[in-house]
Amino acid sequence: MSSPCDPRYAPVGDVDAALMMIDSRLKAIYDGRTKSDPEAQELVDQFAASLGPKGARDVLDGACTLVFMFMSWLRAAYEDHERDVIEYVVPDLVAMLRAMPKSVRPEAIPTMAALVIAAGTGLSPSLWRKQYGSWTSTEMNPLEATVFLLAEHINRLTDDQDFATRLITTALAGAGDDD
Repeated sequence: MSSPCDPRYAPVGDVDAALMMIDSRLKAIYDGRTKSDPEAQELVDQFAASLGPKGARDVLDGACTLVFMFMSWLRAAYEDHERDVIEYVVPDLVAMLRAMPKSVRPEAIPTMAALVIAAGTGLSPSLWRKQYGSWTSTEMNPLEATVFLLAEHINRLTDDQDFATRLITTALAGAGDDD
C-alpha cells in the first residue's frame, strides 16, 4: 500500500536556492565566521523578499527535499555499517538544535526531529508536515538549522567540507540526464 507521504507525490521545490543558502552558511562556519555578516544577511533578506509567496514555498519545499536526500544518503551510509540512521542522527540533531536557543525555539524541536525521522523512514518531509497544517514563520529558522546540521553531519562523516553540497549538485546534474 502506498503512503500519501510517498516522496513521488511531493513537490521538489527550488532545491538550488535552498542548497545555495545552506552552502553559504556552511562556508561561513568553515571559514571561521561565527558572527552573522550584516552584508551577507542583507543579501539573503533581499533574496527572500524577492521570492514572493510561491517562490518562498518553492524554497521551503526545496529545503524539505534536501532533508529527504541527506537522510537517504545517511540511511544508506549507516546501513552499510549495520547501524540505524535514526539512532545515530536524531539524538545528535536534537542536541544541536537545543544548543541554539536564539534561533530554534524549544517547541520547534519535536517537529524538526519528526521531520527527519519521516525522511529517515522514506517519507516525504514536506508531505509529512503538510498533514499537520501549514508551516509557521517560527519554524523557518529551525528548518534551516536542521538542513544545515544534516549537511554538516554528512561533511563530518566524510571528512570533506563540500561533500554534502557536491552530493546534491551531482544528483541534480544526473536528474537532467533523464530528459
